[in-house]
Amino acid sequence: MSLASTTPPNLFSYRKYWAQRFGVAPSLPMTRAEMDALGWDSCDVILVTGDAYIDHPSFGMALIGRVLEAQGFRVGIISQPDWTSAGDFKKLGRPNLFFGVTGGNMDSMVNRYTSDKKIRSNDAYTPNGEAGKRPDRAVNVYSHRCREAFKDVPIIIGGIEASLRRIAHYDYWSDQVRKSVLLDSKADLLVYGNAERQVVEIAHRLANGEAISELKGIRGTVHFVKQIPEGWLVKDSTDIDIPGTPMPPQDPYQMEPACDKKPDDSNTNEKVIRFDKQIIRDQRAQTVIRLPAFEAVKDDSILYAHASRVMHGETNPGNARPLIQQHGNRQLWVNPPPIPLTMKEMDGVFDLPYSRVPHKTYGNANVPAFEMIQHSVNIMRGCFGGCSFCSITEHEGRIIQSRSEDSIIKEIEAIRDTSPAFTGHISDLGGPTANMYRLACKDKAIETACRKPSCVFPGICPNLDTDHSSLIKLYRRARALPGIKKIFIASGLRYDLAVESPEYVKELVTHHVGGYLKIAPEHTEQGPLSKMMKPGIGTYDRFKEMFDKYSKEAGKEQYLIPYFIAAHPGTKDEDMLNLALWLKRNGFRADQVQAFLPSPMSIATAMYHSGKDTLKKVSRSAEDISIPKSFKQRRLHKAFLRYHDPKNWPLLREALKDMGRSDLIGNGKQHLVPTFQPKGTIDSAEKTQAFKTKYTGFAKNKTVGGQQNKHGHRKKPR
Repeated sequence: MSLASTTPPNLFSYRKYWAQRFGVAPSLPMTRAEMDALGWDSCDVILVTGDAYIDHPSFGMALIGRVLEAQGFRVGIISQPDWTSAGDFKKLGRPNLFFGVTGGNMDSMVNRYTSDKKIRSNDAYTPNGEAGKRPDRAVNVYSHRCREAFKDVPIIIGGIEASLRRIAHYDYWSDQVRKSVLLDSKADLLVYGNAERQVVEIAHRLANGEAISELKGIRGTVHFVKQIPEGWLVKDSTDIDIPGTPMPPQDPYQMEPACDKKPDDSNTNEKVIRFDKQIIRDQRAQTVIRLPAFEAVKDDSILYAHASRVMHGETNPGNARPLIQQHGNRQLWVNPPPIPLTMKEMDGVFDLPYSRVPHKTYGNANVPAFEMIQHSVNIMRGCFGGCSFCSITEHEGRIIQSRSEDSIIKEIEAIRDTSPAFTGHISDLGGPTANMYRLACKDKAIETACRKPSCVFPGICPNLDTDHSSLIKLYRRARALPGIKKIFIASGLRYDLAVESPEYVKELVTHHVGGYLKIAPEHTEQGPLSKMMKPGIGTYDRFKEMFDKYSKEAGKEQYLIPYFIAAHPGTKDEDMLNLALWLKRNGFRADQVQAFLPSPMSIATAMYHSGKDTLKKVSRSAEDISIPKSFKQRRLHKAFLRYHDPKNWPLLREALKDMGRSDLIGNGKQHLVPTFQPKGTIDSAEKTQAFKTKYTGFAKNKTVGGQQNKHGHRKKPR
């Protein structure tokens, strides 16, 4: 087995499948009647999704479906099926090639549960926002039903839910380390990240008669191997990142040290590589990194943190090596990430004939997520910020993939000319971030070799090109289009990059802010910020100074709305108190509170699970960091963010007294909370706890598990 080339064929260069003769579907069919109208007797590929089917490139299944259609394949959609039986999974018949399964644009567990692990009352990806239209761990459930419906059809899982669970991972909702989703789902193949390259290659190879078991070595896929393929050398992960005494960060360009470790007796048939400082490139290209087995990491949080560190070091498509991880008697092989799409390929993907509306079966029902993005345009994908709590980088990668200016303008014109609800306002030009469009490393060779987790932490890398001129040019051209009244920028702004280009800040503030601009400092204190890999609050102050200056020059009254995270690893009660004092001093009263969610596979989740700072070498003797886990502490941290809410005052008074800060309780401007309590403002949770204490003997500060709402996706759905 050999890996796919680092110079893959153009996405649209494959010879089209014979079914192209049926032409382009107005929308991908969801019923047999629609298939009949198209003249189809069967589907080549059936995509199963936990979301409503919106034929728009911001929805993953629509994008993948249209990409496959452009290759000549007939693609059907099964949206939000009844998972209690196999009936709905049979309604389009047996697919000729494979089932493609995803939980949807959001992880199904994040989508379904609140921060306290309570079921949410709505679902933005469902008609009329109705909740309960997808199961827990939707990828697993849907895959099992597909297998039940057609036992011999290959099943390929993907989307963000599969991406974040591709290896053994900590699962917050069950508070345990779970196996790779590839095992739990019993699927044949997992695709991770943006999957156009993988899915197109898989479809063509299956169509050419290859068996699913033969599809090995495709970048961006995960599969099983019975043994290490011939010609491959195995390097133990502990040779790269020793889970022992803390050491200084390794130079990303330094070769690995010589390995004196003897091969594990349990793997005596494997060739264990002995690196020296003169390692040759072709030897490295045929090296696989062995992570600790599932059975080891599930019971050892330090080994789990170690595996996380090694995995995150192998995410650059230019230098990543395959990973292998034992799961019982099976060996999971994780191929390196896919090669990013070129600008021409990105244009090709977004220029496909999407109808840009919900499927007709939904009638006049409102799909909240569609309402948010129907008049927005995705200009790029990926993020090199590397925020430890965020899953965007882990799913889409650190290398920015941008569309051409012409392609973006073409989509804006299509919205203007075809959307019946369009009023002249484009709600967003962005993506995972607002201002990383066409930004990249100045030197391709450096980019290919680099293993840094972030290009902007602890400071902006000198090799990063921060020129915003292409984005400024795009803004000016877009807003000059006839019929365009206003273009807003709603995606998350990376303000530490923005301050490097005062011209961009002026352009943004003068023309693209609708009174308020949301940005995310995340915290004010260095303790949690250093674990988040976010810049200090001083950078926010610099941006605010620019924002206020250019707003005044434009004659506009505009405001910044900062977002903050509660209960992130590394956060102490004192940190949240200082943040609350900063909020009060600056006159901010947060309406919504974001609390840290340990999403599978993130760096911060490894901190949460291990109690260690996993941005450094992890050891059992390393200093523990503060991990707000108890329900009471998480609730307190959220209460500090909403210090102005009378319902939080009893909890804050108690905490301030315990912290020796009773001086902040009083009725003056210098105080954080008052001494009095308005009638009718006791939190219902306080009442419930008081009842339990009085009548059931539960301790007032009993610790229970807590979860938070989704964080890190301040963008239109993708």
